[in-house]
Amino acid sequence: MLRNREFRQFAILFSFIAAAAVTLGFAINTAAGILATFSTAAYGTAFFAFTKARYKSIAQISDQIDLVLHSADHLYIGESDEGELSILHSEITKMTLRIREQNDALKKEKEHLADSLADIAHQLRTPLTSANLILSLLENTSNENDRKALMRETEELFVHMDWLLTSLLKLSRLDAGIVVFQSEQIAVNSLISAAVRPFLIPMELHDIDLQIVAPEGMIIQGDSGWLSEAIQNILKNCIESAGENGKIEIVCTDNPLFTEIAIHDSGAGFEKEDLPCLFDRFYRGKNPNATGYGIGLSLCKMIITRQEGTITARNHPQGGANFAIRFPK
Repeated sequence: MLRNREFRQFAILFSFIAAAAVTLGFAINTAAGILATFSTAAYGTAFFAFTKARYKSIAQISDQIDLVLHSADHLYIGESDEGELSILHSEITKMTLRIREQNDALKKEKEHLADSLADIAHQLRTPLTSANLILSLLENTSNENDRKALMRETEELFVHMDWLLTSLLKLSRLDAGIVVFQSEQIAVNSLISAAVRPFLIPMELHDIDLQIVAPEGMIIQGDSGWLSEAIQNILKNCIESAGENGKIEIVCTDNPLFTEIAIHDSGAGFEKEDLPCLFDRFYRGKNPNATGYGIGLSLCKMIITRQEGTITARNHPQGGANFAIRFPK
């Protein structure tokens, strides 16, 4: 306690006051002097004992905080009676819990980052390995038609890699929170038209029948560019699933609660065990022959949910996959 300057100052001041009171008491008479002596001694003893107990409690709290700072697993501070120490105990406990939660979150983020980097390395290694093999074959292939076929295959691999890197960059920007979504009124039929446009030729080449039901006057709020990107990722998935001579339906409906964009393909649909994980990053399904990188649907969900929308996926009663995007009024 004597290390505390305020306590030393109070002790000196109390000593002067006690000495003055005792002197004045004896100056009056002996009884008054004795009473003053016992009174100051009792008050000093009580104050010293009370202060020592408070300093002991504060020292315990300080020791526990020091343990936490040195990575102790838990903080234990004995219960204090109602008062300043009780308030201090409560605030320190809340602070410690908050720090522990933040540390746990940071550990999970580090683990997630490590897993993501491993997945990214794996995703990039596959097309790079294929490209290296094709380049080796090109060196030993003299037939012009075979060389052209290998070159086309190489170009497709690089296109896939470009899409993969672009998608990963978008995901990282969304994760970092540096993307600012515009909030504007969007005509749903215009949004669907913009999203479908890049796929019209590929769908025609694969004889995929596209049907769109998007009535005029249907409006949603959001960023048209990013929402178009999200719908394109779903359409890409549906085109791959529908295959040759397939069918894709886009049906937009409106009610007082929400506006829905439903996209249905005629493919094989989803395996039951895949449904809970469809929008997980790098999830490619249980099918060993599944194509894709497991990024498109994850990016799609992040774009939509960041704009207060929801997206769900299920198997359509008539077969195939069905994606439902909803924007609340």
